[in-house]
Amino acid sequence: MSDSLPPSTPGPTPASGDLEIKDAQLIFPAVWADLIERHGDRLTFPREFIWLGGAPGAGKGTNTAFIANARDITAPPIVISSLLTTPQATAIKNAGQMVGDREVIGLLLEELLDPQYRDGVIVDGFPRTKVQVEFLKLFYHAMIGSQPGDDDAAEEWAPGKPMFRIALLFVTEDVSVERQLKRGRVIRDHNRQVRESGVGDLLEERVTDLDPGLCRKRYKAFKDSTFDALQSLRRIFHFHFIDAEGDLPEVQRNIVREFTYQSSLELSPGVFELIQAIPVATQLALHARQELVKRLEQYHEEQPALFQSVIRLIEAKALPIVRAHAMSGHAQINFEDSLLDDPLALRMMIDVCSERGFHATVDLHRVEVPERINPETWEVYCRTKKVYRVEIRYPPSDIRRGH
Repeated sequence: MSDSLPPSTPGPTPASGDLEIKDAQLIFPAVWADLIERHGDRLTFPREFIWLGGAPGAGKGTNTAFIANARDITAPPIVISSLLTTPQATAIKNAGQMVGDREVIGLLLEELLDPQYRDGVIVDGFPRTKVQVEFLKLFYHAMIGSQPGDDDAAEEWAPGKPMFRIALLFVTEDVSVERQLKRGRVIRDHNRQVRESGVGDLLEERVTDLDPGLCRKRYKAFKDSTFDALQSLRRIFHFHFIDAEGDLPEVQRNIVREFTYQSSLELSPGVFELIQAIPVATQLALHARQELVKRLEQYHEEQPALFQSVIRLIEAKALPIVRAHAMSGHAQINFEDSLLDDPLALRMMIDVCSERGFHATVDLHRVEVPERINPETWEVYCRTKKVYRVEIRYPPSDIRRGH
């Protein structure tokens, strides 16, 4: 018996996800070919992409500049909704065509070639659909020259590879609706004042910002399409889920925490492996106080004579100079005492100063001091003198003058 179906029998309906993947696989090569035809095959795109999405009222417009600053991105964001009002998009609409995924993707890729985005760019409002998500994967693999099915290629960043970050500003439905309605009220009040006074510019009033039902419908559309689409990229690209429900300072603290430099993400694996044995500065400071206490106690128990000698040297030589410079909070002291030839004594001095609230640094200078002259050859014989220059900083005196 044949496994084929009779001509009159419909075949199985492809799942919607399969259709969307197929749509993207048809759209992308055509758009990419058009781009190469116009610009050649040496296409230069940004080094870092932040693909920014968010629920209605999540504060994308409010926080985009802050995110750019957190990542040292100086170029303006690319806002997908604004691309649809460009002359290119207008020409498409005037020709009676729809601005669909193919057109949006073409407009986006064309814009991304602008040199101002070379070091980094934020793309606001993309991807929003599963077709656009699939396009994003195809775009990434085209840039790095890997095969479309090789999602692991995105996990190991290396020099020359673009860095893709997905950033999602999230709020719950109730918060989203409340913020949309508040925005509607603010814009409506502003426009009423402009009309009454004749001063100022009218702002766009969205019908969806005035109707609670429409606000909820917008949020549902976001959850059903954009949210799920972005979530599917979690295992492929660096993903930043940002809680945007609090007030602005709290949201921006969340953004800073998400976008703080992370060497394990931004360095290639080879470079990171070389440097990771060196501790991060914040790790050193994490238990510095406890370590200081431990060392001071060990000095007292294991090297009491040396410890006492160092303390006497500080009292006799350093303190008078420190007191004399109390106004400035900065003193420099030269020590020629051989006691400090012992590295442990130097460490003791620094630790004692730290325990007392002083920041001390030590620099060793070797000075050649003439001792004698050979009367026959006039050759000068010198001895090397060690000078330990100790710089001590501390809070200066605060003098308040009355007027």
